[in-house]
Parts: sequence; structure tokens; C-alpha cells
Amino acid sequence: MDANDLNIIPAQKRIGRVEGIYSALGKGFETQAVEALTLTFEGIPGDRHSGLARLSNSREPWYKKGTQMRNEQQLSMLSGEEMGAVAQDLKIERLEPEWIGGNILFSGIANFSQLPPRTLLMFEGGVTVRVDGDRGPCKIAGRALADQFENREDLVVAFPKTAKYRRGLVGWVEVPGVIKPGEIVTARIWEQCIYPG
Repeated sequence: MDANDLNIIPAQKRIGRVEGIYSALGKGFETQAVEALTLTFEGIPGDRHSGLARLSNSREPWYKKGTQMRNEQQLSMLSGEEMGAVAQDLKIERLEPEWIGGNILFSGIANFSQLPPRTLLMFEGGVTVRVDGDRGPCKIAGRALADQFENREDLVVAFPKTAKYRRGLVGWVEVPGVIKPGEIVTARIWEQCIYPG
């Protein structure tokens, strides 16, 4: 196979906006809205997902559970458009980022949860977050969502199924600084060579 046979998608840019920022400054799953987020190389200081390293869990079955590894999940990032579509499909009036542990809510970037790994989210204030990949929805988030709605225990299982490929992204801080709602964000998507298998 030579270079002419490869499926190459050129580099792209997409422009979006920060609609909200949130932090989990306790042991709980849910986050709370804040006026500004200070990001360091460890993520959000004091947040439950902060740190340069983390312990592996069921999402990494190739490691013994509890293996220390790079924390590529410092931030949970969501799309307002995708959350609205998930809420509509679940037949609930709304889906708040805080309920499912979101840290940054974006708007304006189509198919946000499909942004590929290595994408750089460059905030106008100077912060850069590198995307690790999509956030797999889980029953923990489903349970948190079900707790918001009386008589909707079905959401525990329905949310992971419905939100698949629309649950947002996880990433880590590449350039630290402060981000605020209203900031413009440029998603710089690297040239992609689609692996032929």
C-alpha cells in the first residue's frame, strides 16, 4: 500500500463557544457551576478528577484494576446540542451538565462527541485542552440522572444506551490558565489517516 491508497482526511478547524463551566469540589459525582475555571497541568485543582495520574478501572480491562496510569480524563466536556437531543430522545424536559459530572459545556461544534483523539481545544484566553477521546456513558451517570426525575428509574439503563456517541469527550490540560463562559474555542483537528485494518 502506498500513500495514494490511504484514506486521508485533511486537517480542519471548527469554532465553538463555552456556555458553562463546572467543578466537582467534593467526593460526589455531580458538579456545580462556577464563574471561572483555573486549569493546571493536573486539571481543576480540588476536583475529584484532578491529578497527573489516576488508577485504572473497569474501562481499562487490559490493566489490573487499580494500576496507576496517566490521567487522560481530567476534564469531562459536553455539547449543549447533543445534550438537548439526548433529553428529547429520553423524553425528559432537560439534561443539565451538572447532573452527569460535566466540566465544560460547549455550543456550536457539530458532532462534538466525534471529535477525534489529539484534537486541540484552544480557548481564546490561551488555555489548550487535548482531547483523549469520547466519554462512554455509564450507569453511574444514568443513576444521577434518574435521581432528578420522579418515577423514571428506567433512566439508569436508558441513559447509557441513548447517550452513546453523544456523551461528550474527556481530555487533559496541555496549556494551563483560566477559562470563563462566553469564550470562543477553536477545535484544531489534525489530519487523519483512517487506519485500513
